[in-house]
Amino acid sequence: MSETQKTVRLEFEDNTLMTIICGQHNQHLARIEQALSVSMDSFGNQIKITGLSDKVELASKTFTSLYKQLSAQDNKDEISTTLVDDVLRQTENGVNPATTPIDKSLFATTWKKKIFPRTAGQAGYFKLLHNNEVVFGLGPAGTGKTYMAVAWAVDFLKRRQVERIILSRPAVEAGERLGFLPGDMKEKVDPYLRPLYDALYDMMPSDKVDRMLASGEIEIAPLAFMRGRTLSNAFVIIDEAQNTTPVQMKMVLTRLGEDSRMAITGDLSQIDLPSGQLSGLSDAVNRLEDVKGIGITRLSGEDVVRHPVVARILKAYDAGQK
Repeated sequence: MSETQKTVRLEFEDNTLMTIICGQHNQHLARIEQALSVSMDSFGNQIKITGLSDKVELASKTFTSLYKQLSAQDNKDEISTTLVDDVLRQTENGVNPATTPIDKSLFATTWKKKIFPRTAGQAGYFKLLHNNEVVFGLGPAGTGKTYMAVAWAVDFLKRRQVERIILSRPAVEAGERLGFLPGDMKEKVDPYLRPLYDALYDMMPSDKVDRMLASGEIEIAPLAFMRGRTLSNAFVIIDEAQNTTPVQMKMVLTRLGEDSRMAITGDLSQIDLPSGQLSGLSDAVNRLEDVKGIGITRLSGEDVVRHPVVARILKAYDAGQK
């Protein structure tokens, strides 16, 4: 039995906004068409959408939401493909963006741009990073857990609420056996911190990043080198924390000094520790769930902000594990 085909026509008041939403050479329409397998044609202030009934409904909600969001913007010159993707993601996840907008009242300000949350889960994560001294960000790849932690670290540094950023992660595995790699300690650990570097260069001019690395305002520290230190006036990020042991996690959490913040990120579905070894991240989350000053967020496939197919890949893997 074939699924029902449907055609709807949407009519809007402002032709100029319609043109902006469709995008140059109808690029935004094409993006919606590709994502939802529908056909969309614009005629003046009307949009005709043809396809399977449920997909046509999603496309209608997506376009209507984009129109409402653009109408509310101060700058009505353009919309980004990022916004189109975000609205698509919400509609595909059963959320109507027109009635349930993402809270973007809280954002991080960096040297290059402002970083806004792009999903409801990310908005909650932003609030935790803003309000708590220690935040655990858990979630699969692509949810922005590390990128947003770096955004807040840069924001705090820019506003001089901290004097430095410290980036760390367990390299290779919890044992951190780095001796076989060539170069000094920075060169040994750099490949494992590439995602953190990429985020920094996305938010700051490259010469500023390089100067701050040279001056120590941005510090790269292997996790094992945290022992015995007190990290004051710093924003500390521990990435890939699922590969810490409970002893390592306790050690790094107790390094936190005055006027400091700490963000610990990881994916509990990607633990590389030896079989049977308890993850320090899992252990800490279980122990610290209700401790004052500590925030814990669990992002999901619905918060993936990479290519839309990544979210569908994660859903397929999750379904296979049930």
